[in-house]
Amino acid sequence: MLSTILQQTLIITTFVMGMMMIIEYINIQTNGLWSRNLEKSPLAQILIGTILGLVPGCLGSYTVVSLYLHRVVMFPALVATMIATSGDEAFLMFSMMPGMAIKLHIVLFFIAMATGIVLQYTLKNKYIGLGKHKDLPIHKHNDECNHYAPKTIIENLKNISFTRALLITGVLSLIFIVATGIVDGSHQLHTLMGNADKIVEADLHGHSEHEGEADWIRISLLLMLTGILYIILTVKDHFLQDHLWQHIIKKHFHKVFLWTISILLLIHFVNSFVNLEAWISENLLLVLILAILIGIIPESGPHYVFVLLFMQGILPFSVLLASSIVQDGHGTLPLLAESRKSFIALKLVNIVVGLIFGLLGILTGW
Repeated sequence: MLSTILQQTLIITTFVMGMMMIIEYINIQTNGLWSRNLEKSPLAQILIGTILGLVPGCLGSYTVVSLYLHRVVMFPALVATMIATSGDEAFLMFSMMPGMAIKLHIVLFFIAMATGIVLQYTLKNKYIGLGKHKDLPIHKHNDECNHYAPKTIIENLKNISFTRALLITGVLSLIFIVATGIVDGSHQLHTLMGNADKIVEADLHGHSEHEGEADWIRISLLLMLTGILYIILTVKDHFLQDHLWQHIIKKHFHKVFLWTISILLLIHFVNSFVNLEAWISENLLLVLILAILIGIIPESGPHYVFVLLFMQGILPFSVLLASSIVQDGHGTLPLLAESRKSFIALKLVNIVVGLIFGLLGILTGW
């Protein structure tokens, strides 16, 4: 059991950290292109804010919070962004259930847009909790962040730093254990999705249900790891040290790993004593309220439990949707620090919207 959970945790953590690195790489490579032209019109603000919210992680949320605090965008755009975002949990969803993640984010897009537009035409104060106008600080281009330099691979290897050597070794090790099947991604995914019984039954008959199918987990991992290896080999030391190592790995790795393994252990432990699926189906309203209350916490991690429960077929889509609407990951931490009134107003709107769609989903059976 422990070995299975450790392998599942390794797969999930690798996927999440890998996607974080790739998103960070794209963000810096485009020089923050998505933070421009947000002042043109309120509707454009809502649309762009929603799109930024859909970007996995907290980059888009941080951007819109900063722009709101400097009165570049209005409160409706801020609300739309936070309804659309799923924080770092989006990395897990897109990694482990991409089809359902796309459907969820399409629904979030329309809910966020509709809510933002309604607020735009009903709210008198479009800058709730803000004081006087603040000028938006301009981030000057730093050549050290202009990291796209594939011709420098040999130079980087000749003058290799400890951080680069460590990351190359780590990625190559992961490629080896995935490619050789030491960690069977397909098997662990089926177990995680709640199909362990079917796998055991198939193994007893000498075959597996997913044998012969495209091992998309292994292929996805190998493609992602190859991309990360390319990034590590080509970027400059500044990007490698400050962005990948300090911002992504040191800040997020232990949180993702510990939250994931803790929740998987908790689910396994609870399932040993309680039929969790039956209990949730009999107490959907209570679970919905818990999901919404936990969503208030400005932290990536607590929401993982609802994602993992949904992946195992224990939790209905309506509760996952409500949780995704209310929770914002770390995106609202800067807002909470600058304006508690703005934070409370934002969360109240999100709670109402999450409760409406959560109840609607429960009543209609989805």
